[in-house]
Amino acid sequence: MSRVESEVSWDRHESTVSSIGAEALYDKCLALANNLWWTWHPDVINLFRDLDPIRWRQLDHNPIALLREFTPERLASRAAEMVLFSRINHAFRRLKGYMSSVPPWSSTHTGVLGARPVAYFSAEFGIHESIPIYSGGLGVLSGDHIKSASGLGVPLVAIGLFYDQGYFKQHLDASGYQNEEYLDTKVANLPMNPALTQTGEPLTVSITTRAGTLLAKVWLMQVGRVKLYLLDCNVQGNSPQDRELTARLYGGDERTRIRQELVLGVGGVRALHALGITPGVLHLNEGHSAFATLEAIRQRMQEDGLPFDDALRETAQHTVFTTHTPVPAGHDRFNSGLVEEHLGPLRDELGISHEQLLGLGRVEPQNESELFCMTVLALKLSRHANAVSSLHGQVSRRMWAHLWPWRVEEEIPIGHITNGVHTPSWLAWQMMQLYDRHLPAGWSERLGEAEVWQHVEEIDPGELWETHNTLKSLLLSFVRRRVSRQCRRRGESDDVVESARNVLDQNVLTIGFARRFATYKRADLIFRDTDRLARLLNHPERPIQLVFAGKAHPKDEPGKQLIKRIANLQSDPRFHNRLVFVEDYDINVCRHLVQGVDVWMNNPRRPLEASGTSGQKVVLNGGLNLSILDGWWAEAYDGRNGFAIGRGTSHVSDDITDNRDAHSLYETLEQQVIPTFYDRDVDGLPRKWVQMMMNSITSLAWRFSAHRMVMDYTLTAYVPSAGGLSCDMSVR
Repeated sequence: MSRVESEVSWDRHESTVSSIGAEALYDKCLALANNLWWTWHPDVINLFRDLDPIRWRQLDHNPIALLREFTPERLASRAAEMVLFSRINHAFRRLKGYMSSVPPWSSTHTGVLGARPVAYFSAEFGIHESIPIYSGGLGVLSGDHIKSASGLGVPLVAIGLFYDQGYFKQHLDASGYQNEEYLDTKVANLPMNPALTQTGEPLTVSITTRAGTLLAKVWLMQVGRVKLYLLDCNVQGNSPQDRELTARLYGGDERTRIRQELVLGVGGVRALHALGITPGVLHLNEGHSAFATLEAIRQRMQEDGLPFDDALRETAQHTVFTTHTPVPAGHDRFNSGLVEEHLGPLRDELGISHEQLLGLGRVEPQNESELFCMTVLALKLSRHANAVSSLHGQVSRRMWAHLWPWRVEEEIPIGHITNGVHTPSWLAWQMMQLYDRHLPAGWSERLGEAEVWQHVEEIDPGELWETHNTLKSLLLSFVRRRVSRQCRRRGESDDVVESARNVLDQNVLTIGFARRFATYKRADLIFRDTDRLARLLNHPERPIQLVFAGKAHPKDEPGKQLIKRIANLQSDPRFHNRLVFVEDYDINVCRHLVQGVDVWMNNPRRPLEASGTSGQKVVLNGGLNLSILDGWWAEAYDGRNGFAIGRGTSHVSDDITDNRDAHSLYETLEQQVIPTFYDRDVDGLPRKWVQMMMNSITSLAWRFSAHRMVMDYTLTAYVPSAGGLSCDMSVR
């Protein structure tokens, strides 16, 4: 029996542990920390936190970094002090049982994927704040996707890039302007190890370009049952410039971007081949990884002797492509010189001309002035394409209709599968306990089933409201800590710091807004009439307060100016104590906000929000959505489960649209949101509001679950693609 498998020997009288027992205990904690399964299990998170709550917070909730500060003996001593032995053993046994079991849904629905898994490619993965290889919504969606694939037992491996400086840390200066700071990530503090070839050697892949050879080593992270492989160019043999290639997410110029995407796509497929993994499906999550199809074609030609056209058809039949943005700037485009420099050697092996290759990435293959587009390449080399909401499906079919000029718009082969969120990752522990008491046994294994959530109606309204207020209190405490720390860092006076420690009011309607500060998301819509807003914020009987957070891309100057405007309004006397901007938006900040706000506000310029998932996280925790009828909310809002801004239409003039939507936002707040929130019975309970909370949870929690999303992908895309069948996702 190994040390990890041995039971801890504990002398209850002396509260000491033998050295062997201490090492075994330490190994069990390391085993828990090295599988990211812990990130969606609050009892395990609490276990790590209880080892040292202060360092846990300071270390960004990183259990490996925390454990590195303990010796086995000190860990055992702390475990004895906090009575953690049984909790550690229980968590360890649960992880072992989870990894060795096959979920019932998988055994009956995944079919051919058992022999040939899905290979899921994404440029970023947002799994936890301690692993900074994500920037925002796309990465969090990818993380939620593979977590739910793990929970459902869908045979899937994931491929991404390891960014050793990740995305930037955000700091606002005294003027409110965003500054970016990049920090080196300590690999030793991350739950990843070198991926090994079939002969047991650390894996490195090579990619030949016209300018030389690129090398990438491959790391392995375990996310529950899913293996996540990350390619890293910081390896001996690369030039100093190329060693920095994967340092930063979405950094650098177009040449950096195409080289990153070459490593992700071509390098990712080569890594799978070297690992002995033969995928039945290539799932391209956005166009960044579209080069994977070209490498898959090359391998089919080499291994099976197929001509290029036949290998293309075969590869396309097994490729699923998800497009995530209707914004033109979100689709990568490269000039012919960059394409030839990086794809030239691969093109030679494919036996096609420079013009043929460029034609695969152009809407008009012969148009020499058209840039090579990764989304066009992905659409042409896949037979199963989907948008991420019903409305986004309509927009995408219209956007890319010219690729199929012989078809009417309704017949464009782009369907939709609406995004969802990984419930255990975003559900507050207090809400989970509430659901445990009232939902059917085993509810957490049936997250995508509507009937499970109908039992929310059985919860006592007072109990639900008190649980929500507990979460709101935790949010306000978090915001006060963060804002006061921001003030200290900027050298503000003691009076300002002390004021920050008491900002916001538990009894006031709290509205949250947090997302990437792209201008089309209109973070400043509610500030269009500051006098009217000031009256709402300072109403003597029914005030509101606003919590903002979010990052602008380092090169997005208009987005930075939006942040600066909102941040500066904090010092406006009319907004004092009613408006805060929380710096450095990440998964941790998001978790606190979506679990504690009363209302989540989302007001993009329709129809530019492909889906959006932050509001779906709010639903799980009892918050209500106040949103433009765009993305997921366009198919979620029923008049009883939240609030709508506007009527689901847009004017041809953006300025008129913005004015109209701002007016609707103010009216909805004044006539619906605020009166409903402050309408209390004799016990001080807002019964109509709580009923809306229940309506929101029962109607939306199951529909916008990542479990439902992954089940949809499996049944309508993965299994048909792996089996060589046609599929139609247009009804999803």
